[in-house]
Amino acid sequence: MSHKKPLFEKRRLYPLLVIGLLIAGGTIRKNMLSGSAENSWVELAGRTMGTTYSVKYSAPGGEDYQQAIDSVLRLVNASVSPYIYDSEISEFNRNGKVRLKLPYFKPIFEASKNIYRETGGAFNPTVMPLVQAWGFGPKQKQHMDRAKVDSLLRLVNCDAVRLSGKEVSTSVPHVQLDFGAIAKGYGIDVVAKLLQEKGARDLMVEIGGEVVCKGRNAHGKAWQIGINDPEAGMEQRAAASLSLTNEALATSGNYRNYYEENGVKYAHTISPFTGYPKMQTLLSASVVAPDCMTADAYATAFMVLGLEGAKKVLAKHPELGACLIFSGANGEVTTFVTDNLKERLRKY
Repeated sequence: MSHKKPLFEKRRLYPLLVIGLLIAGGTIRKNMLSGSAENSWVELAGRTMGTTYSVKYSAPGGEDYQQAIDSVLRLVNASVSPYIYDSEISEFNRNGKVRLKLPYFKPIFEASKNIYRETGGAFNPTVMPLVQAWGFGPKQKQHMDRAKVDSLLRLVNCDAVRLSGKEVSTSVPHVQLDFGAIAKGYGIDVVAKLLQEKGARDLMVEIGGEVVCKGRNAHGKAWQIGINDPEAGMEQRAAASLSLTNEALATSGNYRNYYEENGVKYAHTISPFTGYPKMQTLLSASVVAPDCMTADAYATAFMVLGLEGAKKVLAKHPELGACLIFSGANGEVTTFVTDNLKERLRKY
């Protein structure tokens, strides 16, 4: 069977806020925004985790924290990026164990385990062998048939991975971890914490379309974040905008990161239950949570669970909000919004 690489490498939808902020060619842009001499607004942009980031914050004297931001993001990557050969997660995936030296693996692992339980296994970081085999990871796509899928499904076993002290290990050979559905959100949380420790109270941090907002924007109002229209494809067209304060937003969807083979579309969301890519009527899931790591993981889990499954999880977690865009019975695009977001969501 012939293989074509995924058409689009980015996993996330880009909220409206990043339009005009994204940069090309690895360059970095720094802008001083309006503000008093004592507390000036700063805008920074750069690259990380195979995508771009943008940051806005108000800081005493308009201090530039670009170097500190880049440094902490490099450390997060050194811990949890499967694209870095000597990262901690890569060492675990090769050897079935790793002794942690950095502080970033543990909180991601513990959050992953918790959300794995809360979603009935829909969020499963041990889906890595299937992600790779289907062509959505660092390695080449394999020939996939029912026998191959069944053999790899045996390695999807989150309960087989344990953290004891600083050592991560597995009791099942060849089990691997993939934090691709939670690491960007965590990286955002780390940067937001860094800025807050340096005195910034009003800030926005975005990586690859996922975002944390704290306090107010430069106009003294709540941050306005756009949610992409799934029908727009690669175009930057918003379906809605959402008002955020001291919250995080992450969106997952299958209409960008997929490939087509023999007339069949294969999406990057791999079901840990069936082992197959998940293409369904749920077009995108945008989740609001207190932190971006949580929003990131639940957005992916909802794409696995589908509309009704996502609603059941949301009913048990009032701390979450969601905007779910799906295709109705007659093919029309419909939106489900949780009650706690309805007054803050503006549909276009």
